[in-house]
Parts: sequence; C-alpha cells; structure tokens
Amino acid sequence: MPVWCCRCSLAGHFRNYSDTETEGEIFNSLVQYFGDNLGRKVKAMPLVEETSLLEDSSVTFPVVIIGNGPSGICLSYMLSGYRPYLSSEAIHPNTILNSKLEEARHLSIVDQDLEYLSEGLEGRSSNPVAVLFDTLLHPDADFGYDYPSVLHWKLEQHHYIPHLVLGKGPPGGAWHNMEGSMLTISFGSWMELPGLKFKDWVSSKRRNLKGDRVMPEEIARYYKHYVKVMGLQKNFRENTYITSVSRLYRDQDDDDSQDRDISTKIEKSNFIKRNWEIRGYQRIADGSHVPFCLFAENVALATGTLDSPAHLEIEGEDFPFVFHSMPEFGAAINKGKLRGKVDPVLIVGSGLTAADAVLCAYNSNIPVIHVFRRRVTDPSLIFKQLPKKLYPEYHKVYHMMCTQSYSVDSSLLSDYTSFPEHHVLSFKSDMKCVLQSISGLKKIFKLSAAVVLIGSHPNLSFLKDQGCYLGHKSSQPITCKGNPVEIDTFTYECIKEANLFALGPLVGDNFVRFLKGGALGVTRCLATRQKKKQHLFVERGGGDGIA
Repeated sequence: MPVWCCRCSLAGHFRNYSDTETEGEIFNSLVQYFGDNLGRKVKAMPLVEETSLLEDSSVTFPVVIIGNGPSGICLSYMLSGYRPYLSSEAIHPNTILNSKLEEARHLSIVDQDLEYLSEGLEGRSSNPVAVLFDTLLHPDADFGYDYPSVLHWKLEQHHYIPHLVLGKGPPGGAWHNMEGSMLTISFGSWMELPGLKFKDWVSSKRRNLKGDRVMPEEIARYYKHYVKVMGLQKNFRENTYITSVSRLYRDQDDDDSQDRDISTKIEKSNFIKRNWEIRGYQRIADGSHVPFCLFAENVALATGTLDSPAHLEIEGEDFPFVFHSMPEFGAAINKGKLRGKVDPVLIVGSGLTAADAVLCAYNSNIPVIHVFRRRVTDPSLIFKQLPKKLYPEYHKVYHMMCTQSYSVDSSLLSDYTSFPEHHVLSFKSDMKCVLQSISGLKKIFKLSAAVVLIGSHPNLSFLKDQGCYLGHKSSQPITCKGNPVEIDTFTYECIKEANLFALGPLVGDNFVRFLKGGALGVTRCLATRQKKKQHLFVERGGGDGIA
C-alpha cells in the first residue's frame, strides 16, 4: 500500500521518487511554503512505496505537533513568528516582575531568560513558565482583578519555524466533543488565546452577554476561527490519526549508514539518535484511510488527556448500562432512555464532570446516587476553590453532597443521595450495584444506569510503552494529576527523551490559562537552538540552504 512520505533535502527541495507525481493534499501547503520562501520551484509530493521510506538520511519538518486543541494552536501561533513584547505604557502590578521586564523592554519575552522572569512568582500551576505567562496575560487574575494584558504581539515572519499540526478533528480538539449544556468552569477571557480577545469575538456572534462564562461550543468555534483569522491554516491537518512515533538511529561508526528504527535488543550506545518517524493515516471524505509517513526533528505532544476515560477496573463495569463519559450519559437522557425510571442513576466521582452529571440528572428529574471516596470536608475538593457567586450551580451540588448524605437509619432520598467515603465493589447483570463504605459496610441498590466519571487518560498508544516511560512514575500510565510527563520546566522538553516536548494537560496544566506557558517555553527552546544552528552553519562556511 502506498504511503505519503514528506522529506526535504538540506538544499531545500523535495526529492523526486517517481516519474509520475500525485499530489498529497495533506502536505501541499508545506510544499508551497518551502517553494515560496526559498525561491525555488518545488514539485508536489509523489506517492512512494513503504519500502523506500528509509533509503537515505533527509531532513523534514523542524517540528510536528500532535494535537490541535488550544495547546497545539497556541504553539503554532508562536512558531509562526508571533512574538510578545511588553506594551509601551504597561506597568505590571507586581513591582519586582515589572522591574525585570523593564530591563529588556526592547526584547520579546521569547528572547528573555524565562527562569529569571518567573523566579518568585506563585500561581495555580506547578510549572513556573505557565505562571509567568499567565500573570503577563492576566495580571493578578487570582485576586479577582480584570487588568488588561501587559503584552502586545508582533508578527515577525523571519522567526517562522516550519511545522505541522496534526489533529483528529477540526482545530479546537476535545472542545468540539464536550457536552453543550454546561457552562465552562473558566471565564471566557481565560479561555482566549493570544492576539484575539474572546469578548470581542463573542460579541459579534451573539447580542446578549450574560456574565463572563460561556458554553463549550462557543469556545470550540472560537478556536476554529482563531486558526483562520491568524493565518495558521497552512500548518493544520484534520482527520489525522497517529499510529506510531519512533526515534530513528544511525550507526555512529558509519557515516554512510542508513537511519533505522532499532530494536531494544541492540546496544543503543553504538548509535546516534536522529529524527523522529511519524506514521499514521488520514481519514478522507469517503471514509477510507490514506496512510502517511513523515519525519521531524522535534515532536510536541499536545494531545490533552480526554481520550480514554478512567475505569474503576471492577466486575461488571462493561455492562451496557454503565457509561464513562458525559456525552454518553447525555445522549441516553436526550433519547428518553431514562425517562420515567423509578430506579436512580449512580454517579461516581467528585470532580466537576461528575457534578455536571448530577446537574444533568437532577434537572431531568432523575433520582441520583452520588458515590465518591473523599470526605465532604476534604480541602482538595474542587468546589473548595470556586467562589460561590461565580459558580452557583456547582456549589448547589456541593451543598447536596454535604447535606443529603446516606445514613443506615434512613432510606434513599427522592431526588439525590450522596455516599461520601464509599466506593463501588461491582456491577451485576440485573442492573444492581454493590457499594462499600470506608468501614466495610456493604449495600446493594437497583439502578437505571451508572456513570463513572473519575478522570481520564491520554491516548499515547503511538509511543513506546504507551508513553509511560515519560512520566514521573515510569511504571504507571500518564495522567494529568497523578503522573504527568516529566519535563524541564523551562523548555517543556521531556526529561527522558530529547527533542520530544509535552505541554498542556500532559504536564499538569489542565486549564487553558496555563497551557499557553507551554507554548512559550517550547518556542523559546526551539528558537534558541535554531540560532545556535545558524551560527554554527555560518562559522563552517555554509552556503545556500536550510541551516
């Protein structure tokens, strides 16, 4: 089966692999980019046989970004040459940070020492660059202020780093699949990306703005529009599914050797790490799959963590009445499957998604059994971090969790009953569940459905060991809170894999406010390395071509 293979030589042209050339739409704009910017006539990419993929060493994209949600979009924006500068009349309310910014006002933030700027800052992210960038974009936001950003953006096209953004759906990622009936947890302004104010965009789409919180579908449309209005479309490819990302190696003792994907059984110390090989397929209009293969010097993981819902791993969890996502549960309600049911719905989890499910059932007059492992007084519960005036619906759920809990002396309440410090032991084929308290007391209930909402895992099946080796705990799956990817906190490069970057929820930044810092860290790292390559190229007396 033929595959698309994209590579450009150091001289800046695409090698012709066959006499008859067929356009591969997934790469046309990148071909045009290199042609336009290098002043050469570049031919469209041919189809090549899989056996010819590794015939010689060749350079392809400097960066491939896997994931087209807000993390991938923001990184593409900055790699496209957009640079943040301190605004001419801006004064940051943090006097120490403001003093540091004044020292290099003429430089973009990308060209400054991020470790120096972020020193001493505190915020709701464990990544210092994320906190830095957030306080520049939203000064003192956590104190309830709505100060304008101290940054302004310039498009400096000479800083463009060629890249490709691969996503399963349209730009915006998982926001296109979220339940439409719930408000976002963050203010609309916190969901926006650099250079396009969300309020300006949304005010042109609807007349009445009720508060600062918005629907997920509006956020999804905003991200899709953002890619278009910022001129980033040429970097994005939709309907792409990655099946393999692997490192190529070269024998360090043989200058003429071919790049290869070596087995772990071979002693890797004899080989030099080379580029990444990325394989996958693109789903086209007729539903068929067209395989592709491309190469990259750097890969950025921006997949998010919503791909695979977490499971309880208990008996009966695969019965059809057990759901693991809000869209599944919402669809069941909308189709009337739970209408008129006397038996309650079991909802498992103590996060905001579980609270959304409680509200969804409650508003549909479906009785709820709400099970969670924590105490209602646990300070780490998300409800403790949300102001009541801004999030009344979530505090309504929290109030019910505290005041409508189950006791052995009473039966289930008609609308909602909480089971703090309980867990589900099993589900039965007759639609019953077995619950157990922290003291060991067991209870059996008949259900109309169950919804397990205890978090999710990213789908990193295209990486070695499902990407587990990249985490802080290499024997466990990657998760946003418990086991994020271990990175250099200033460059976002994976500690255990050079030239592989991770940002967004994969590194613990679950809020759009903070994932933008990942784009800053990655861009600074790549821009710095590009400058070093260019200087080295000039020192060696290089001529035309890509340095």
